[in-house]
Amino acid sequence: MPRPRKCRRIEGCPRARFFKPQGIPLQELAEVYMTMDGFEALRLADYHGLTAAEGAARMHVSRHTFGRILGDARRAVARSLVDGLALYIAHDAQTPCMHQYPDRSAARSKELSMTKIAITSEGPNMTDRVDPRFGRAAGFIVVDLDTMASTYVDNGGSQALSHGAGIQAAENIINAGASVLLTGSVGPKAFAALKGGGVKIGHNMGGMTVAQAVEAFKAGKVEYTDAPNR
Repeated sequence: MPRPRKCRRIEGCPRARFFKPQGIPLQELAEVYMTMDGFEALRLADYHGLTAAEGAARMHVSRHTFGRILGDARRAVARSLVDGLALYIAHDAQTPCMHQYPDRSAARSKELSMTKIAITSEGPNMTDRVDPRFGRAAGFIVVDLDTMASTYVDNGGSQALSHGAGIQAAENIINAGASVLLTGSVGPKAFAALKGGGVKIGHNMGGMTVAQAVEAFKAGKVEYTDAPNR
């Protein structure tokens, strides 16, 4: 039986979670991932100059564990620089016991319109059905609840990606200014990107039209998720 994972204290939070080479579209890039504890180890050791013993004490882990986490994070950065990959700092769902750190997603939420919701759709019309997929959805209909005006955001670029479709789709949602997403299922990488952008996720919305999903939201009948469901 494996030992239970020890709680790791994380005090810092990245100002940005995604970095990519300039001038290359995201859909053309492969990605490398760094966990939040990897970011914290880098912050303590390479930014603040702490020793391994000091960093381990701050994160409440052993020196051996701190060294392993730091090594993995440095390799992720090196791969990104050497191979020209996009670097994504992901909130690791397997690390639930992090020490609280400043929640910049809350600040980001203030920038988002609280009256705009996005729905994964199989087509551009309110009568089209909700696409149960997220990253591979045909597109998104963004609805302004104040005016009920709708805008269609094509997601064809994400559909063509061999990997990273969920993250690209999450960028589309965030850039559209939506504060809520209604969809069927969301994978772990897309979930982390959406939550990092301050977007609430309503799931299990398949089997209805976009208009019906909007009415369900207005009636308070949407089920929200705090974890990936695919």
